[in-house]
Amino acid sequence: MVTSRWSAAPAQAASPRRRGAVLERAILDAALEQLSTVGWSGLTMEGVAAGAQTGKAAVYRRWPSKEDLVADALQAGLPRLDAAADLGSVREDLLALVRQARDAMYSRPGFALRSVIHECDTVQAERFHSVIVEGVVEPTIRLLREVIDRGIQRGEVRADAANAYVFDAVPAMMMYRSKMCGCEWTDREIEEMIDQLMMPLLRPAGV
Repeated sequence: MVTSRWSAAPAQAASPRRRGAVLERAILDAALEQLSTVGWSGLTMEGVAAGAQTGKAAVYRRWPSKEDLVADALQAGLPRLDAAADLGSVREDLLALVRQARDAMYSRPGFALRSVIHECDTVQAERFHSVIVEGVVEPTIRLLREVIDRGIQRGEVRADAANAYVFDAVPAMMMYRSKMCGCEWTDREIEEMIDQLMMPLLRPAGV
């Protein structure tokens, strides 16, 4: 009897019961981990539960479907693009912003997001449309607009460059070359994109 009582104690101490926000954070982290390692197709609610060291029922109680869980995990985990650096020139500001976007793209949530984009069918992808637009596309375009507007005020950028086609150029190029060419966006590749694509697009005539 004594031996049984003492042998049970370490197991109880090793598995503290988590509740509320702490448990939810663990489940969301486990979902991101699964997405970044086994992808959308390999993610299971059972695997997430095991990664969070909880029961499957605790996951389903909060998220009735895989799509709901992944959408919340991405929203909670994606890095925030809140501010554009003001380094004194439009070129340096663009370099800093694109490096920030690159780092977000290659973060664990970034890998998770790309697995969703690449593996989901059309119906499933629609569930994540707002996550992608609100969490990635709109913040990037908003900061690009801020950088370009500053460049216009300095006289480095022509006034009519603040348009949707120019704002789309950076995110479109980064997504296309990452997916189709396997581009990893080293600092050198970022500099080439800014110098060979963006600066000619933005530069005033005759400069």
